[in-house]
Amino acid sequence: MANPDPRLRNAMGQVLLACAPGLLTLLWLYGWGMLLSLALCAATALCCEAALLGLRREPVAATLNDASALVTVVLLAIALPTEAPWWVPVTATAIAIGLGKHAFGGVGRNLFNPAMVGYAFVLLSFPLQMNHWPGQQTGLIDSLHLVFGGGEQIDAWASPTVLDGLRHNRSLTIDELFASHPGFGVFGGRGSEWVNLAFLLGGLFLLQRKVYSWHAPVGLLTALFLFSLLAWNGSGSDSNGSPLLHLFCGSTMVAAFFIATEPVSGPKASLARLLFGLGAGALIYLIRAWGSYPDGTAFAILLMNLATPALERFASQRQQATP
Repeated sequence: MANPDPRLRNAMGQVLLACAPGLLTLLWLYGWGMLLSLALCAATALCCEAALLGLRREPVAATLNDASALVTVVLLAIALPTEAPWWVPVTATAIAIGLGKHAFGGVGRNLFNPAMVGYAFVLLSFPLQMNHWPGQQTGLIDSLHLVFGGGEQIDAWASPTVLDGLRHNRSLTIDELFASHPGFGVFGGRGSEWVNLAFLLGGLFLLQRKVYSWHAPVGLLTALFLFSLLAWNGSGSDSNGSPLLHLFCGSTMVAAFFIATEPVSGPKASLARLLFGLGAGALIYLIRAWGSYPDGTAFAILLMNLATPALERFASQRQQATP
């Protein structure tokens, strides 16, 4: 295999740079746990990439230099609970690199978003460890014990997310939830409001740099906003939350600007990208409101990856039909 395309390396570098505000916000919120998760994902990705490239008789150093594995690492570290037991990020990364990427032939050939393949695998396999986040920043010693000691005390310190609180609410109004539930902040999830704003800033940077087009992010955010607006019934106890809450909780901005825009597993035509984003946004809301998981980003993206060939054909037919 030849050296990696400089354009790919440049694009991956800009994506990593755009992730910096969100990563710094997560580090501010969760501290050592975030660093440990990032280190475990990075070490696992490096080992898996090197081993699989060696088995395929491809130049290891040159191929690793494209930085695509590092982008997968960062997306996984963002998505995974920061102080889950060590085997959760290791398993997620190994599945993402091995099954999500190299099983299809390596970089540029994956049919599914590799990070979402790894995330969905551990979400289905380890639901207890995946559905809770730390309620506050913990020290280095406590983080090391929780990560490498098996996470036996996870229920004692973990806090359900705002989407968990919304899903399991039976009697409190939305206003009462915001006033009493530890997961709720000012208008979205506590802490996740700032995380989403930081990733929104990074996403706008990528749009300004024309790393990708606006179609998928705008489609996803538009569909999520419209579906949550149409289903919103105010502050009642059976409410699914306001559009603003859904835009600034969970992984919304990461999904819109860093996951739905993945160029290999997503469509190429502009119309197809827009439809991809619209479908992903609708599925995210439907899974959040009525599915079995609080945040449906991984499943929404993977389902839309399956629909990509059909979206490409539809866009091509529309283009040919246009006089």
